[in-house]
Amino acid sequence: MARPPNFILVLADDLGYGDLGCNGGRLVRTPNLDRMAAEGVRFTDFYASANVCTPSRAGLLTGRYAIRHGLAEQVIQPSDTRGLPLTEITIPRALGPAYASALIGKWHLGHVEPWWPPTNYGFGEFHGLAFSHDMKPLVMFDGVAGAPLTESPVDFPQLTRRFFDQTLSFAERHSDRPFFILLALTAPHVPLDPNPEDLTGSPAGAYGEVVEEIDLNMPRVFEGLRRLGLERDTLVVFTSDNGPWFEGSSGPFRDRKGGSAFDGGFRVPFLLRQPGTLPAGAVRTGIASNLDLLPTLCRLAGVEPPEVELDGRDLTDVILADAGSPHEAIVLFDNAKVAAVRTDRWKYVVRSYYRTFDIPLDRFGYPLLFDMRADPAETYGLARLHPDIAAEMKARLEAAKARYEPLADAFPRFTPPPGGVRHRD
Repeated sequence: MARPPNFILVLADDLGYGDLGCNGGRLVRTPNLDRMAAEGVRFTDFYASANVCTPSRAGLLTGRYAIRHGLAEQVIQPSDTRGLPLTEITIPRALGPAYASALIGKWHLGHVEPWWPPTNYGFGEFHGLAFSHDMKPLVMFDGVAGAPLTESPVDFPQLTRRFFDQTLSFAERHSDRPFFILLALTAPHVPLDPNPEDLTGSPAGAYGEVVEEIDLNMPRVFEGLRRLGLERDTLVVFTSDNGPWFEGSSGPFRDRKGGSAFDGGFRVPFLLRQPGTLPAGAVRTGIASNLDLLPTLCRLAGVEPPEVELDGRDLTDVILADAGSPHEAIVLFDNAKVAAVRTDRWKYVVRSYYRTFDIPLDRFGYPLLFDMRADPAETYGLARLHPDIAAEMKARLEAAKARYEPLADAFPRFTPPPGGVRHRD
């Protein structure tokens, strides 16, 4: 009987869609990730479930929008007491005890009890940081479920190398059983501190250096799996938690991390590779989301998805056989507000920013309808040309508002820090 597949999910931090050569990037050199795409499956219309870190990671781990968790607003700060509810079923919990599991890298879903440590959520091991590496106090944590974590100083230039080392070590130590590893990198989130041992002379500067270091480490994963005889038994996934921030490329898409409703903040790389199981060089153009990872990995592992209301959908048939997207539409949030709805062809946008204002465009009588196949950069609104489609998309968006926005009332109201974004609501 064939063993269930192993899963290694590599999650970059603030990596742009256009930073990869296979997605059209030119300045940052990513030959190994490009090779991964050539040897596996690449999605063109894959969305993070939020345009900033904490809510996107909450969605990825649970298959449920962060508004269901009370984590839709902004990101968790060092002074925060919020966290992912302990009742949520994460990917390692859903895969069950047959899988060894580890979180290696950044957590950022709660750093005070009871939301801490990550081993409270089904991970057997944790090696990493409580939150982003531009936050203080910052220490490296290491430990296993049921035991106190140890602490050590953070060596910034060595973070990426260390996280890959720990990934390979975990795979080797658990090569006799199925495993799930979430390798949640801190790169290329600022501060940019390239490893002096892996300098590439990137024409994209320090940002390019840290992305190219990720690329240099990816073959170590594949070579390690080959050495262990696990390459054909392991699905490796590569994606990002949201679009690029101060540097990086969102490719042809408008805006970037935190940018309200536009694709530059949401659309991210998504690559999958498993020789002998996945087709090579396949491109999938259907809409998909990081919410889909939990139900997809459950299907591939042969386990039933959790009996909760999931927002994600199983992508197995899309990945293996280019079936149509299982989504009629994907909802894009800006904090706890529905900002846009995307279908296969159309996108309806009702929120944007201007200076310090969060503008509800629909309340100003100026919703934007974009044809995402003809105009993926979202430059020209077509509501006047297609009033019937605009009305249909408006109905979808209003239904999403009615379904999701009241869920925020079940949690304490988030208080932004002084000087935060002002809302025109």
